[in-house]
Amino acid sequence: MRISIFPLPGALLFPGLQLPLHIFEPRYRALVKDALARDRRIGMIQPQRPEEGAPLYAVGCLGKIGEVEALDDGRFNLVLEGETRFRLLRELDATTPFRQIEAELLTDDDSTALSPVERAGFEREARRFADAQGYAVDWEAVTRLDDRALIDGVSQIAPFDAAAKQALLEADTLGTRCELLVQLMQFFGRRDSDDGRVTLQ
Repeated sequence: MRISIFPLPGALLFPGLQLPLHIFEPRYRALVKDALARDRRIGMIQPQRPEEGAPLYAVGCLGKIGEVEALDDGRFNLVLEGETRFRLLRELDATTPFRQIEAELLTDDDSTALSPVERAGFEREARRFADAQGYAVDWEAVTRLDDRALIDGVSQIAPFDAAAKQALLEADTLGTRCELLVQLMQFFGRRDSDDGRVTLQ
């Protein structure tokens, strides 16, 4: 499958979730116009380095443009709705100003659920992490989320580095992603023993 991509460091999209984007660079305005004229789909994938033409990570997520606001100066505000993960096969020699790839779509098993022990362990670690980071969280709303919405939602918005978030996106099962997320929260949530700061090193 040919996919037009938006390689954005630190921005991840998961199936079933939404990602608001502000499009201002000319090549990505062209990307959005092209997508709107065809099937409204854009692939979100992270470059391995934050530089022009950097190699891409192996896995991204195909998104469909939902809400879109075209501004008078040519910029766009839009919401990308995650549909399915994909694996990069090769980058195409495209004549468009934006990059294009050939990719295979990955099938996620929507029926999988966490065990009660996994879910409880995750929520416990998430509370610790949120408290350490000073985040205000509506825990009552969290308990109402199904397992996939919870795990993928936290994976998408958590303040981890690009490589850590990529590892979450590449995790093949919900249980694996949950386990990795707990490890990352423990690692990134460590406090510096000297001054109480949260360290991300």
